[in-house]
Amino acid sequence: MRSHLFTPAQVGPLTLANRIVIAPMCQYSADNGCMTDWHTMHLGQLAVSGAGLLTIEATAVKPEGRITYADVGLYSDECERAMHGVVESVRRWSDMPIAIQLAHAGRKASTDVPWKGGAQLPPPHAHGWQTEAPSSLAFHENDHPPIALDRDGLKDVRDAFVAAARRAVNIGLDAIQLHGAHGYLLHQFLSPLSNRRHDEYGGSLENRMRFPLEVFDAVRDAVPSEKPVSIRVSGTDWAPNGWDIEQTVEFARALDARGCNAIHVSSGGLSPAQKIAVGPGYQVPLARAVKAAVKMPVIAVGLINDFEHAESVLVAGDADFIALARAMLYNPRWPWHAAAHFGARVKAPDQYLRSQPARFRGLFDLRADD
Repeated sequence: MRSHLFTPAQVGPLTLANRIVIAPMCQYSADNGCMTDWHTMHLGQLAVSGAGLLTIEATAVKPEGRITYADVGLYSDECERAMHGVVESVRRWSDMPIAIQLAHAGRKASTDVPWKGGAQLPPPHAHGWQTEAPSSLAFHENDHPPIALDRDGLKDVRDAFVAAARRAVNIGLDAIQLHGAHGYLLHQFLSPLSNRRHDEYGGSLENRMRFPLEVFDAVRDAVPSEKPVSIRVSGTDWAPNGWDIEQTVEFARALDARGCNAIHVSSGGLSPAQKIAVGPGYQVPLARAVKAAVKMPVIAVGLINDFEHAESVLVAGDADFIALARAMLYNPRWPWHAAAHFGARVKAPDQYLRSQPARFRGLFDLRADD
Protein backbone atom coordinates (compact mmCIF):
# COMPACT_ATOMS: atom_id res chain seq x y z
CA MET A 1 0.00 0.00 0.00
CA ARG A 2 1.46 3.33 -1.05
CA SER A 3 2.40 5.78 1.67
CA HIS A 4 0.16 8.86 1.87
CA LEU A 5 3.28 10.94 2.45
CA PHE A 6 4.59 10.00 -1.00
CA THR A 7 1.46 10.41 -3.08
CA PRO A 8 1.33 13.37 -5.50
CA ALA A 9 -1.00 16.24 -4.64
CA GLN A 10 -2.22 19.57 -6.00
CA VAL A 11 -1.89 23.06 -4.59
CA GLY A 12 -4.15 24.89 -6.96
CA PRO A 13 -2.69 24.39 -10.43
CA LEU A 14 0.70 23.26 -9.05
CA THR A 15 1.41 19.51 -8.81
CA LEU A 16 3.73 18.38 -6.02
CA ALA A 17 5.47 15.00 -6.16
CA ASN A 18 4.70 14.26 -2.50
CA ARG A 19 3.16 15.75 0.64
CA ILE A 20 6.40 16.98 2.25
CA VAL A 21 6.73 20.77 2.33
CA ILE A 22 9.89 22.54 3.46
CA ALA A 23 8.69 25.46 5.56
CA PRO A 24 10.32 28.89 5.33
CA MET A 25 13.25 29.34 7.71
CA CYS A 26 14.91 32.72 8.26
CA GLN A 27 18.68 32.60 7.85
CA TYR A 28 19.58 36.17 8.89
CA SER A 29 22.34 36.16 6.30
CA ALA A 30 21.29 38.80 3.76
CA ASP A 31 23.24 41.92 2.88
CA ASN A 32 20.97 44.98 2.75
CA GLY A 33 18.03 42.73 1.92
CA CYS A 34 19.94 40.87 -0.79
CA MET A 35 20.52 37.13 -0.77
CA THR A 36 24.14 35.97 -0.51
CA ASP A 37 26.16 32.83 -1.25
CA TRP A 38 24.84 31.39 2.01
CA HIS A 39 21.37 31.22 0.49
CA THR A 40 22.70 29.37 -2.55
CA MET A 41 24.19 26.73 -0.24
CA HIS A 42 21.19 26.62 2.08
CA LEU A 43 18.49 26.41 -0.57
CA GLY A 44 20.64 24.24 -2.82
CA GLN A 45 20.95 21.40 -0.31
CA LEU A 46 17.23 21.53 0.47
CA ALA A 47 16.35 21.50 -3.24
CA VAL A 48 17.91 18.04 -3.63
CA SER A 49 16.20 16.64 -0.51
CA GLY A 50 13.35 14.91 -2.32
CA ALA A 51 10.62 17.06 -0.73
CA GLY A 52 7.61 18.18 -2.72
CA LEU A 53 8.04 21.93 -2.24
CA LEU A 54 10.76 24.29 -1.02
CA THR A 55 9.70 27.62 0.52
CA ILE A 56 12.08 30.58 0.65
CA GLU A 57 12.31 32.21 4.06
CA ALA A 58 10.14 35.14 5.23
CA THR A 59 10.99 37.86 2.72
CA ALA A 60 10.26 41.45 3.64
CA VAL A 61 8.15 43.53 1.26
CA LYS A 62 9.60 46.77 2.71
CA PRO A 63 12.93 47.53 4.42
CA GLU A 64 10.96 48.43 7.56
CA GLY A 65 9.28 45.01 7.40
CA ARG A 66 12.44 43.03 8.02
CA ILE A 67 12.67 41.19 11.33
CA THR A 68 16.40 41.97 11.48
CA TYR A 69 18.83 44.03 9.45
CA ALA A 70 20.11 40.73 8.00
CA ASP A 71 16.74 39.56 6.63
CA VAL A 72 16.03 38.88 2.97
CA GLY A 73 13.88 41.43 1.15
CA LEU A 74 12.19 41.73 -2.21
CA TYR A 75 11.62 45.47 -2.32
CA SER A 76 14.27 46.70 -4.78
CA ASP A 77 15.87 45.84 -8.09
CA GLU A 78 19.02 44.85 -6.20
CA CYS A 79 17.07 42.40 -4.03
CA GLU A 80 15.34 40.97 -7.08
CA ARG A 81 18.61 40.48 -8.98
CA ALA A 82 20.25 38.76 -6.02
CA MET A 83 17.34 36.39 -5.48
CA HIS A 84 17.07 35.68 -9.20
CA GLY A 85 20.73 34.67 -9.24
CA VAL A 86 20.29 32.28 -6.31
CA VAL A 87 17.13 30.72 -7.73
CA GLU A 88 18.72 30.36 -11.15
CA SER A 89 21.72 28.59 -9.62
CA VAL A 90 19.55 26.21 -7.58
CA ARG A 91 17.27 25.46 -10.51
CA ARG A 92 20.26 24.49 -12.63
CA TRP A 93 20.45 21.32 -10.52
CA SER A 94 16.90 20.79 -9.21
CA ASP A 95 13.39 20.98 -10.63
CA MET A 96 11.73 21.04 -7.20
CA PRO A 97 8.99 23.72 -7.13
CA ILE A 98 10.06 26.78 -5.15
CA ALA A 99 7.68 29.07 -3.27
CA ILE A 100 8.36 32.30 -1.38
CA GLN A 101 6.87 33.63 1.84
CA LEU A 102 6.21 37.38 1.66
CA ALA A 103 6.18 39.12 5.01
CA HIS A 104 6.17 42.28 7.06
CA ALA A 105 7.29 42.01 10.69
CA GLY A 106 5.34 45.02 11.95
CA ARG A 107 6.12 45.76 15.60
CA LYS A 108 8.47 42.75 15.77
CA ALA A 109 10.83 44.31 13.23
CA SER A 110 14.16 46.07 13.87
CA THR A 111 15.75 43.39 16.05
CA ASP A 112 19.22 41.92 16.30
CA VAL A 113 19.99 38.49 14.85
CA PRO A 114 19.05 35.57 17.13
CA TRP A 115 22.61 34.49 17.93
CA LYS A 116 23.25 38.00 19.27
CA GLY A 117 20.20 37.91 21.52
CA GLY A 118 17.46 39.06 19.15
CA ALA A 119 16.58 42.17 21.18
CA GLN A 120 14.90 45.14 19.55
CA LEU A 121 17.24 47.76 18.10
CA PRO A 122 15.58 51.18 18.53
CA PRO A 123 15.74 53.88 15.82
CA PRO A 124 18.97 55.57 17.01
CA HIS A 125 20.87 52.28 16.60
CA ALA A 126 22.87 51.88 13.38
CA HIS A 127 20.91 48.72 12.55
CA GLY A 128 17.55 49.90 13.91
CA TRP A 129 14.56 51.80 12.54
CA GLN A 130 11.08 53.00 13.45
CA THR A 131 8.62 50.11 13.36
CA GLU A 132 4.99 50.27 12.18
CA ALA A 133 1.96 48.29 13.29
CA PRO A 134 -1.85 48.37 13.52
CA SER A 135 -1.61 50.19 16.86
CA SER A 136 1.11 51.92 18.84
CA LEU A 137 1.60 48.93 21.14
CA ALA A 138 5.10 47.51 21.59
CA PHE A 139 5.72 43.76 21.62
CA HIS A 140 7.72 44.01 24.86
CA GLU A 141 6.81 46.77 27.28
CA ASN A 142 10.34 48.20 27.17
CA ASP A 143 10.54 48.21 23.36
CA HIS A 144 10.40 51.41 21.34
CA PRO A 145 6.68 51.60 20.35
CA PRO A 146 5.62 51.29 16.71
CA ILE A 147 3.79 53.97 14.76
CA ALA A 148 0.15 53.10 14.07
CA LEU A 149 -0.38 52.84 10.32
CA ASP A 150 -2.70 55.48 8.90
CA ARG A 151 -4.61 55.12 5.61
CA ASP A 152 -1.60 56.12 3.53
CA GLY A 153 0.52 53.67 5.50
CA LEU A 154 -1.94 50.85 4.92
CA LYS A 155 -1.96 51.54 1.19
CA ASP A 156 1.85 51.63 1.18
CA VAL A 157 2.06 48.21 2.86
CA ARG A 158 -0.60 46.71 0.61
CA ASP A 159 1.14 48.05 -2.49
CA ALA A 160 4.47 46.71 -1.20
CA PHE A 161 3.04 43.18 -0.95
CA VAL A 162 1.78 43.47 -4.52
CA ALA A 163 5.11 44.81 -5.81
CA ALA A 164 7.03 42.01 -4.09
CA ALA A 165 4.61 39.42 -5.49
CA ARG A 166 5.20 40.76 -8.99
CA ARG A 167 8.96 40.56 -8.45
CA ALA A 168 8.53 36.94 -7.33
CA VAL A 169 6.65 36.22 -10.56
CA ASN A 170 9.43 37.92 -12.56
CA ILE A 171 11.97 35.66 -10.86
CA GLY A 172 9.92 32.65 -11.90
CA LEU A 173 8.98 31.33 -8.47
CA ASP A 174 6.21 28.73 -8.50
CA ALA A 175 4.01 29.88 -5.62
CA ILE A 176 3.54 32.71 -3.13
CA GLN A 177 2.70 32.44 0.55
CA LEU A 178 1.63 35.39 2.68
CA HIS A 179 2.92 35.40 6.25
CA GLY A 180 -0.07 35.92 8.51
CA ALA A 181 1.37 34.11 11.54
CA HIS A 182 3.89 34.32 14.40
CA GLY A 183 2.98 37.80 15.57
CA TYR A 184 4.01 39.63 12.40
CA LEU A 185 2.05 42.45 10.78
CA LEU A 186 -0.91 40.62 9.24
CA HIS A 187 -1.32 38.57 12.43
CA GLN A 188 -1.09 41.81 14.44
CA PHE A 189 -4.16 43.08 12.60
CA LEU A 190 -6.03 39.86 13.34
CA SER A 191 -5.39 39.64 17.07
CA PRO A 192 -7.31 41.83 19.54
CA LEU A 193 -4.18 41.85 21.70
CA SER A 194 -2.23 43.89 19.16
CA ASN A 195 -5.03 45.60 17.21
CA ARG A 196 -6.66 48.38 19.26
CA ARG A 197 -7.83 50.47 16.32
CA HIS A 198 -11.13 52.34 16.34
CA ASP A 199 -11.65 52.54 12.58
CA GLU A 200 -12.93 49.93 10.12
CA TYR A 201 -9.72 47.92 10.62
CA GLY A 202 -10.19 47.30 14.34
CA GLY A 203 -12.71 46.07 16.86
CA SER A 204 -14.92 43.32 15.48
CA LEU A 205 -13.57 40.14 13.90
CA GLU A 206 -14.82 41.35 10.52
CA ASN A 207 -12.87 44.57 10.92
CA ARG A 208 -9.69 42.90 12.17
CA MET A 209 -9.73 40.54 9.19
CA ARG A 210 -10.25 43.40 6.73
CA PHE A 211 -6.64 44.43 6.08
CA PRO A 212 -5.18 40.90 5.79
CA LEU A 213 -7.98 40.04 3.35
CA GLU A 214 -7.32 43.22 1.38
CA VAL A 215 -3.66 42.22 1.10
CA PHE A 216 -4.61 38.72 -0.02
CA ASP A 217 -7.07 40.03 -2.63
CA ALA A 218 -4.51 42.50 -3.99
CA VAL A 219 -1.80 39.87 -4.28
CA ARG A 220 -4.15 37.30 -5.78
CA ASP A 221 -5.25 39.83 -8.40
CA ALA A 222 -1.64 40.67 -9.27
CA VAL A 223 -0.39 37.08 -9.59
CA PRO A 224 -1.15 34.97 -12.69
CA SER A 225 -3.80 32.31 -12.13
CA GLU A 226 -1.32 29.49 -12.76
CA LYS A 227 0.65 30.56 -9.65
CA PRO A 228 -0.85 29.43 -6.32
CA VAL A 229 -1.24 31.97 -3.53
CA SER A 230 -1.43 30.58 0.00
CA ILE A 231 -1.16 31.90 3.54
CA ARG A 232 0.41 30.90 6.84
CA VAL A 233 -1.61 31.62 9.97
CA SER A 234 -1.29 31.21 13.70
CA GLY A 235 -4.24 29.14 14.85
CA THR A 236 -4.08 30.68 18.31
CA ASP A 237 -2.09 33.23 20.32
CA TRP A 238 -1.97 30.82 23.27
CA ALA A 239 -2.83 33.87 25.40
CA PRO A 240 -6.04 34.97 27.17
CA ASN A 241 -8.44 37.10 25.12
CA GLY A 242 -6.30 36.74 22.02
CA TRP A 243 -6.67 35.26 18.57
CA ASP A 244 -8.02 31.70 18.79
CA ILE A 245 -8.98 28.73 16.66
CA GLU A 246 -12.62 29.80 16.30
CA GLN A 247 -11.54 33.11 14.77
CA THR A 248 -8.94 31.32 12.66
CA VAL A 249 -11.67 29.11 11.18
CA GLU A 250 -13.72 32.17 10.21
CA PHE A 251 -10.66 33.77 8.63
CA ALA A 252 -9.89 30.54 6.76
CA ARG A 253 -13.44 30.39 5.40
CA ALA A 254 -13.14 33.95 4.11
CA LEU A 255 -9.83 33.10 2.42
CA ASP A 256 -11.26 29.91 0.94
CA ALA A 257 -14.09 31.89 -0.62
CA ARG A 258 -11.55 34.25 -2.17
CA GLY A 259 -9.62 31.50 -3.92
CA CYS A 260 -6.77 30.91 -1.50
CA ASN A 261 -4.93 27.78 -2.68
CA ALA A 262 -3.68 26.47 0.69
CA ILE A 263 -3.44 27.40 4.36
CA HIS A 264 -0.48 26.55 6.59
CA VAL A 265 -1.55 26.36 10.24
CA SER A 266 1.06 27.25 12.85
CA SER A 267 0.53 29.11 16.14
CA GLY A 268 1.79 31.65 18.65
CA GLY A 269 4.35 34.40 18.35
CA LEU A 270 2.13 37.40 19.03
CA SER A 271 2.31 37.82 22.79
CA PRO A 272 5.11 37.37 25.36
CA ALA A 273 2.33 36.10 27.66
CA GLN A 274 1.80 32.99 25.51
CA LYS A 275 1.83 29.65 27.30
CA ILE A 276 2.33 26.70 24.95
CA ALA A 277 2.32 23.03 25.88
CA VAL A 278 4.88 22.02 23.28
CA GLY A 279 5.05 18.39 22.19
CA PRO A 280 5.01 16.25 19.04
CA GLY A 281 2.14 17.39 16.82
CA TYR A 282 0.95 20.01 19.30
CA GLN A 283 -0.44 22.15 16.45
CA VAL A 284 -2.17 19.34 14.56
CA PRO A 285 -5.54 19.89 16.32
CA LEU A 286 -5.49 23.45 14.94
CA ALA A 287 -4.95 22.15 11.41
CA ARG A 288 -7.70 19.58 11.94
CA ALA A 289 -10.20 22.28 12.93
CA VAL A 290 -9.37 24.37 9.88
CA LYS A 291 -9.48 21.40 7.52
CA ALA A 292 -13.01 20.56 8.69
CA ALA A 293 -14.14 24.03 7.62
CA VAL A 294 -12.50 24.61 4.22
CA LYS A 295 -12.01 22.99 0.82
CA MET A 296 -8.47 24.23 0.18
CA PRO A 297 -5.51 22.04 1.22
CA VAL A 298 -4.27 22.39 4.79
CA ILE A 299 -0.62 22.14 5.83
CA ALA A 300 0.21 20.91 9.34
CA VAL A 301 3.46 21.82 11.09
CA GLY A 302 5.07 21.64 14.51
CA LEU A 303 7.32 18.88 15.84
CA ILE A 304 6.12 16.32 13.31
CA ASN A 305 9.56 14.80 12.98
CA ASP A 306 8.84 11.06 13.07
CA PHE A 307 8.03 9.33 9.76
CA GLU A 308 5.10 7.34 11.15
CA HIS A 309 3.72 10.38 12.93
CA ALA A 310 3.76 12.40 9.71
CA GLU A 311 2.02 9.58 7.88
CA SER A 312 -0.61 9.22 10.60
CA VAL A 313 -1.59 12.90 10.37
CA LEU A 314 -2.34 12.43 6.68
CA VAL A 315 -4.08 9.07 7.13
CA ALA A 316 -6.33 10.58 9.81
CA GLY A 317 -7.33 13.36 7.44
CA ASP A 318 -6.07 16.07 9.80
CA ALA A 319 -4.09 17.76 7.01
CA ASP A 320 -3.13 17.38 3.37
CA PHE A 321 0.57 18.22 3.69
CA ILE A 322 3.25 18.02 6.36
CA ALA A 323 5.66 20.94 6.73
CA LEU A 324 9.14 20.49 8.17
CA ALA A 325 11.54 23.25 9.23
CA ARG A 326 14.13 22.59 11.94
CA ALA A 327 14.00 18.88 11.18
CA MET A 328 15.17 19.64 7.65
CA LEU A 329 18.04 21.78 8.91
CA TYR A 330 19.16 18.95 11.15
CA ASN A 331 18.61 16.26 8.52
CA PRO A 332 18.33 17.65 4.96
CA ARG A 333 17.78 14.10 3.70
CA TRP A 334 14.66 13.51 5.85
CA PRO A 335 12.50 12.77 2.77
CA TRP A 336 15.05 10.16 1.55
CA HIS A 337 14.95 8.37 4.89
CA ALA A 338 11.16 8.60 5.09
CA ALA A 339 10.84 7.11 1.60
CA ALA A 340 13.19 4.28 2.56
CA HIS A 341 11.13 3.65 5.69
CA PHE A 342 7.88 3.35 3.73
CA GLY A 343 9.30 1.52 0.71
CA ALA A 344 8.51 4.53 -1.44
CA ARG A 345 10.54 6.20 -4.17
CA VAL A 346 12.06 9.66 -4.12
CA LYS A 347 13.98 11.72 -6.64
CA ALA A 348 17.71 12.23 -6.11
CA PRO A 349 20.28 14.03 -8.25
CA ASP A 350 22.26 11.92 -10.69
CA GLN A 351 25.45 12.76 -8.82
CA TYR A 352 24.11 11.04 -5.68
CA LEU A 353 22.48 7.94 -7.18
CA ARG A 354 25.36 5.68 -6.15
CA SER A 355 24.70 6.54 -2.50
CA GLN A 356 21.54 4.41 -2.58
CA PRO A 357 21.92 1.70 0.11
CA ALA A 358 21.78 -1.86 -1.20
CA ARG A 359 18.98 -2.70 1.23
CA PHE A 360 16.77 0.00 -0.32
CA ARG A 361 16.88 -0.97 -3.98
CA GLY A 362 14.56 1.21 -6.01
CA LEU A 363 14.59 4.05 -3.46
CA PHE A 364 15.74 6.66 -5.94
CA ASP A 365 13.24 7.33 -8.67
CA LEU A 366 15.40 6.77 -11.74
CA ARG A 367 12.34 7.27 -13.95
CA ALA A 368 11.90 10.86 -12.83
CA ASP A 369 13.89 12.24 -15.75
CA ASP A 370 12.71 9.71 -18.34
